[in-house]
Order: sequence, then C-alpha cells, then structure tokens
Amino acid sequence: MVKIVGISGSLRPDSYSYEALLLAAQRVEALGAEVELLDLRELHLPFCNGGDEYPDYPDVKKLQDTVSQADGLILVTPEYHGGVSGVLKNALDLMSFTELSGKVTGLISVLGGQPNSNALNDLRLIIRWVHGWVIPEQVSIGQVWKAFSPEGKLLDEKLSQRFDQFAQSLVDNTRKLRGSD
Repeated sequence: MVKIVGISGSLRPDSYSYEALLLAAQRVEALGAEVELLDLRELHLPFCNGGDEYPDYPDVKKLQDTVSQADGLILVTPEYHGGVSGVLKNALDLMSFTELSGKVTGLISVLGGQPNSNALNDLRLIIRWVHGWVIPEQVSIGQVWKAFSPEGKLLDEKLSQRFDQFAQSLVDNTRKLRGSD
C-alpha cells in the first residue's frame, strides 16, 4: 500500500485549501492508498533560516519524519499575489532532498479569481528542484468561494471529475514509481 501525505498551505480557520485537501484525500483513500494529513495550522514551525536543525521546534522533525515516510504528497496552496503561499513555501524550505527527493506529488491551488497555473507552476519548479516527481494532472479551483456546498461537496461535476483523475493519477504513478500494488 502506498502512503500519501497531504499538506495545505493555508492558515485560515475555514480554509478552502484544507477543504480541497480533504476532498483529494478522500478520493485517494478510496483507491486504496493510506493518507495522512499535516495541518500547518496545528504545527509550530519557525521561519526557515537555512539551518539543518531546529531543536526548539519539535514540529519541524515531525514534518520531516512524516514526509520522509511517505511515498507521495498532495500539496494544496491558496494563490497569493500570483504565487504559492508563504506558509507552504516555508514548510517545504524546512525540508531537504532527504525528505522530498523521489516523492510523487500532486498539486492543487485555490484562488478567488479565475483559475490559472501560477502557484502550481511555482510548486512544480520547487518539487522538480528537490528531485520529486509531479504528476501531470493538477487542479486549480478559481472562484473557490462558490465551488463548495456548505457540506464540503463540489458543486461542479467537471471539477469533481478532475479530482477523480487527479487521485487516480497520483495513486497509479506512486505505485509505478514505488513498484508496489
């Protein structure tokens, strides 16, 4: 069984990024993968200063260890000013090749305006730089404030199908790269 770790790059209490992560995680689990979510709102992480160790911040080790043990990742970011959120970038900066290299990664962005690929392209570059593998299927949810029902269901059937394709690709490609069923 493959293990996928999901991380949302939003600190908002009622985060659409986290809602999208939950949805993706449910679809990935339905395909037989194990999923663990890391909620950056609950972790006490410092700003990355380029150091290798952060002994005063045990959650850095928790982040690093959890990602190290994963076969793949789901990264979700709100798009702020045309790019990836600072909190997600900082969490990625607190890790290194040791944790991120070889990880199969699926990318999702949410934004208030029209869907685009700016933040997704940022994440694609970051993951490629640390020798990770980004699946070609990605999800960008524009006008996210009207994408979900109050119960957290997607209102657009085509967007729901994109999540299905995303989940299938992430699980299939992780299994292929890991050589597991």
